[in-house]
Amino acid sequence: MSETTVTTTSDKPRYRVPAYSTAEAQAAPVATTGAATSGSPRAEAFSFGDPEPVTSVRDMLYEGLFLSPDEWYEPPIPLSVLAQSYRATAHHGSALQVKRNILLRTFRPHPLLGRQAFSGLALDYLVFGNAYLEEVRGRLGKRLPFRHLRAKYMRRGGLNADRYWWAPNYLDRTELPRGRVVHLLEPDIDQSIYGVPDYLGSLQSAWLNESATLFRRRYYLNGSHAGFIMYVNDPAHDQKDIDAMRQALKDSKGPGNFRNLFLYSPSGKKDGVQIIPVSEVAAKDEFWNIKNITRDDQLAGHRIPPQLMGIIPQNTGGFGDVEKAARVFVANELEPLQATMREINEWAGEEIVRFDRYSLEGEGGTGLDPSR
Repeated sequence: MSETTVTTTSDKPRYRVPAYSTAEAQAAPVATTGAATSGSPRAEAFSFGDPEPVTSVRDMLYEGLFLSPDEWYEPPIPLSVLAQSYRATAHHGSALQVKRNILLRTFRPHPLLGRQAFSGLALDYLVFGNAYLEEVRGRLGKRLPFRHLRAKYMRRGGLNADRYWWAPNYLDRTELPRGRVVHLLEPDIDQSIYGVPDYLGSLQSAWLNESATLFRRRYYLNGSHAGFIMYVNDPAHDQKDIDAMRQALKDSKGPGNFRNLFLYSPSGKKDGVQIIPVSEVAAKDEFWNIKNITRDDQLAGHRIPPQLMGIIPQNTGGFGDVEKAARVFVANELEPLQATMREINEWAGEEIVRFDRYSLEGEGGTGLDPSR
């Protein structure tokens, strides 16, 4: 009677393959049998790592403060980027203009601060989070009207950050007289030299909205995109017919595309020629969704009611009463902005920034009381 060898489960070779690995893991050994060859498949496991955003506001914009060789601090956010983004989309620029227009409508001009200077001051504060005025005095010391200094070209520095420069480019620089510059800034949580606009969180959506629009324009102007697939399985077509059809499709692209094609198939069958859309429907749906979602993000970043932006509601109920939305907007957004602008009076020593009550009825009408 021969002996029978019993192989238990514990005698079989085992190898543990980790599900995730943060380092470069070497290939795990694979148990092979006598029939296996060197080309046998083997199990491998690897990890793609954590998801990373393509861009972020801090990586692209917030650079921090550093003292330049010209003795001033560079702004934490490139002001040229904010200036270009101002006209990137209709909703982003319109939201800023709505606030500027309401402030300008309620502003009461003063001999030392005219309407045009205040309009530039308010727009700079809303776009850049910084606004500057220069006190101008005559030869005899008389105070003349304040001059608006464009925030895009202003720099601040010095040992106590009490010096200001006008630097429109890398070659020209002019230091302004000390104690003559009024600086309004939107407070930042990381530093106190420059202001930062409060809509930064919606800039990514504004750029995506702009990219979607530019892509759509190039999509139509290009004319070489794959709009559909013509699938032909009819055996009645010979090679000459296929070549003629291919040439007709090639001639239909470019400027003046979207032409009609004529196809004659005397012995064709049903569904012998099929048109399968590829990119037109998908691109249309994605474009619609991107535009709507990014628009809502921009309105949320600026806290503007859609009624005041001229947006057409997509539902039958609409957006509600526009007058009530205006009253809430006045109470929550306009009055804090007016209080910020009145800080100039403390610096000037007199009330040069004054506002009237905001009213939809015009001059002499009943004002919009937020508690009404």
